[in-house]
Amino acid sequence: MAARLLLRSGLRAAVSCRAVRAPVLTRSMAAGGIPTDEEQATGLEKIIMKAMKEGKDPYNTMKPQSYAGSKTDPHLVPSITNKRLVGCVCEEDNTVVVWFWLHEGEAQRCPECGAHYKLVPHELPH
Repeated sequence: MAARLLLRSGLRAAVSCRAVRAPVLTRSMAAGGIPTDEEQATGLEKIIMKAMKEGKDPYNTMKPQSYAGSKTDPHLVPSITNKRLVGCVCEEDNTVVVWFWLHEGEAQRCPECGAHYKLVPHELPH
């Protein structure tokens, strides 16, 4: 007897829940969509994103372009001053970094492997 009462009351509750539709809740961002990174960016991040769209890399965040490293096609090293400390890993599996100062002007050689590097002026966006 108790099982029948429970079954009937459960059936009535299920039928009544289906009949009453609850309003669907929407998120406030759903109307306009989720803002993109460009829309949310401010300050220095916005300046960097704008420069990246124009094809510039103001803070050297992208992989550097590869060069032959010869005297005619040296590795270009950007710098905001007239000299920069450069580290050269002469061989692919080498664990030692050869450090040397690179000065503005002619291309200079790595003292260990002979690869050429040239300092080029670089302007920061701000």
